[in-house]
Amino acid sequence: MGAPARQDTEWRIESVPVPYPTAVAFMEERAAAIREGEARELVWLLEHPPLYSAGTSADPKELLQPNRLPVFQTGRGGRYTYHGPGQRVVYVMLDLKRRGTDIRRFVWSLEEWIVRALATFNIKGERRTGRVGIWVPRDEESREDKIAAIGVRIRRWVSYHGIAINVDPDLSHFDAILPCGIAEHGVTSMVDLGLPVGMTDLDVALWETFPDVFSRGPEAG
Repeated sequence: MGAPARQDTEWRIESVPVPYPTAVAFMEERAAAIREGEARELVWLLEHPPLYSAGTSADPKELLQPNRLPVFQTGRGGRYTYHGPGQRVVYVMLDLKRRGTDIRRFVWSLEEWIVRALATFNIKGERRTGRVGIWVPRDEESREDKIAAIGVRIRRWVSYHGIAINVDPDLSHFDAILPCGIAEHGVTSMVDLGLPVGMTDLDVALWETFPDVFSRGPEAG
C-alpha cells in the first residue's frame, strides 16, 4: 500500500511569527493526538521571532554570543541553529507507522523535499556526508553555504520538528553560533543567492513537491 496522499494531511500556514515554546507545546499535543488516531497528520508552515534553539547534541562552546538572542533547549536532533523572520520553518507531524518505520528513509525524504523545492527556483541544493542540512556550492573554490537545516524528533513513530529553509532572514544572526557545529562554511538564503522570491513562492514549491517525495525512498534516487 502506498503512502498517504497529500490530501490526507492537513497543511497550516501561520501569518504571524509563533513563539518557540508555543510551537513546541502544540507539536507535542498534536503528535500525541496523531498517535491516538484523534488527529490528521500536519505540515505546519511558520516563522519564529528571532531566537536560537539547541538540539540534543548542542555544545555550549558553539554558542558564541550567549546574550544576543533568547536560547531554547529542545528535544530535536542536531545542535544550535537560528530561527527568525524570513526563514520558512516547516514542522512535519507524520505517522511513520503508516508511511514506513524507516528513519533513514524519512530523513532522506526531508532532504529530498528541500532539494526538489529549491530546484524549482534553479537552486542546486546538495547533501554532504557528515554535514546535516542542504548546501549550495558558491562560485569561490571549495566554498559551500548552508541554505536549509534539518532537525527532527520521532516519538512512538510520529515525527515532529522538521526543516528550516532560509528565504530572506537576517543572516548576521548566524554569526553568534556555529550553525550545526560547522565553522568551515557559511550560511546563505534564497534572496542572498539573488532570487527575488517570497515566502509564498516557497510554500507553493513545498506543496507541489511533497506528494512525490514522500511516496519514494532512497532506492528511488
